[in-house]
Amino acid sequence: MTIHGIIPGPLVMTRTPDLFWGMIASMWIGNLLLLIINLPMIGLWVRLLKVPYPILFPAILMFCCIGIFSINAEPVQVLMIAVFGFIGYGLSKFGFEPAPLLLGFVLGDLMEENFRRALLMSRGDLTTFIASPISAGLLLVALAMLVLALLPSFRKSREDVFVE
Repeated sequence: MTIHGIIPGPLVMTRTPDLFWGMIASMWIGNLLLLIINLPMIGLWVRLLKVPYPILFPAILMFCCIGIFSINAEPVQVLMIAVFGFIGYGLSKFGFEPAPLLLGFVLGDLMEENFRRALLMSRGDLTTFIASPISAGLLLVALAMLVLALLPSFRKSREDVFVE
């Protein structure tokens, strides 16, 4: 939706109700058709699980390349998907979780826009984020969750230093 200039959120229902309800109806119809099509094909999908990984992985890569090339017929996009695939492989090898990265990629622009809007409304004053008790409380909860998530890694590195 953001690619087409539609800002996702609760205002989608009021600004473009025809698009919103069309999406809801298409999801219902799509799920119904998938149910009708896939119930007789359960045996085929189970047999696909038995395909060896060395055969399945290149087939998936080939279909991804065909799909990305068929959109704009530009070989550069196939190279870009290969580069981002290697970056993703490297990130997974170094232990990065893909879900927060994807969430940050999707919501990053929206968060940045609203952050700028808040700073413009407050004329650049950062204390506007802690002026309200609700926002200050939510920021404290977020900070506490961050500290709790990072605390084990700090303790582990500290214990490793004292062992040496």
